[in-house]
Amino acid sequence: MAEPRKHSLQRKTGETDIRLELIVDGTGTSSVTTGVPFFDHMLTLFAKHGRFDLSVEAKGDIEIDFHHTVEDTGIVLGQAFSAALGEKRGIFRYGSGHFPMDETLVRVALDVSGRPYLDYRAPDGVPHVGEKFNFTLVEEFLRAFAFNALINLHVEILYGRDPHHMAEAVFKGLARSLDEATRVDERIAGIVPSTKEVL
Repeated sequence: MAEPRKHSLQRKTGETDIRLELIVDGTGTSSVTTGVPFFDHMLTLFAKHGRFDLSVEAKGDIEIDFHHTVEDTGIVLGQAFSAALGEKRGIFRYGSGHFPMDETLVRVALDVSGRPYLDYRAPDGVPHVGEKFNFTLVEEFLRAFAFNALINLHVEILYGRDPHHMAEAVFKGLARSLDEATRVDERIAGIVPSTKEVL
């Protein structure tokens, strides 16, 4: 059996200090502490539904705003995925689906292409989750993650009313689509899935 794809790293700036460990071929176990409870919830369910083992310890200037912690965690998580996947030999590469959460429906499609891109579409004026988590941080996380994981990511919230449900459907959809895309197709286990022979 192949060694599990994994990576760990630390990124420290004047705004955040983040330690992260990722096992792509995991079972969905996680330990997440960012100081932002709703974001912890999102990363925990991301790990669970993607079958990724994930440990995150983040310290940031949350007394000012949650933005730096959320964005920088997206950067580090994306870098960890990119490093863990290496040359991406044998992966299915694409993942997509429609993901419901009560009254909300989200569409996610992604390509682990080596060419980062984000197309994000959400209703205007979605309120904060609870009193503190600005919904626009969902987009900031996705952009930081996509550009550092080097993936082409399309996310569209087709409809919904509850901002918690919208965010949760996005994170679950990202997890499931990423799990699908990063699985190894045994028919091409040693081959890079691109006519360019590099991703």
